[in-house]
Amino acid sequence: MIIEEIMKTDVAVLFPADTIADAIRLMDKRKIRHIPIVDQDWHLQGLITVAKISEATPSIFHANEHPEDLKKPLETIMERNVITGHPLDFVEEAAGLFYEHKISCIPIIHDGKLVGIVTETDLLRTMVELTGAHQPGSQIEIKVPNLAGVLSDITTVIKKKNANILSVLVYPDKKDDHYKILVLRVQTMNPTALIQDLKQAGHQVLWPNLPGISS
Repeated sequence: MIIEEIMKTDVAVLFPADTIADAIRLMDKRKIRHIPIVDQDWHLQGLITVAKISEATPSIFHANEHPEDLKKPLETIMERNVITGHPLDFVEEAAGLFYEHKISCIPIIHDGKLVGIVTETDLLRTMVELTGAHQPGSQIEIKVPNLAGVLSDITTVIKKKNANILSVLVYPDKKDDHYKILVLRVQTMNPTALIQDLKQAGHQVLWPNLPGISS
């Protein structure tokens, strides 16, 4: 899946000369936490977040003491070193940027202009959809040798049970480099018979560890 499929294109923006008060009003109106700052040609100049505004404005208990703070232009507080993405970037690559840099949004740039934005909420929703966690089903975890053809063997067993695979995730076994863990989400609420067949085929099912079922 690419960023273009999940990004928001109706992006609320402001200009460098707009004020902190303008940003607060726009965030409240649109119920957002991030505002890209652009020039007249929609070239990205910076980024304003709720955190940046909180750093720059007085406490709500002392707001009347420093009203001039709300009149400061956004160019004085905006983040200028902004990590951006491209519409054709993969969602998984974007997730890596969120994780590595601990950021909460990525403006999306095409031909030098802002065309969209992806937030951590967008990314979380997409990951839930990709894993099938929002659909009824059962999760099965299997420890397999790190060899070619193993996934094919497992899907053959599942096919014989006429079970539909919603998603497949693979991650390394932290205890043994020669193995990996397959996490399958299968569209069945009772995986007992499927687990029995997987074990009889010689596969090591880690979860669910149902009593009374052995290989």
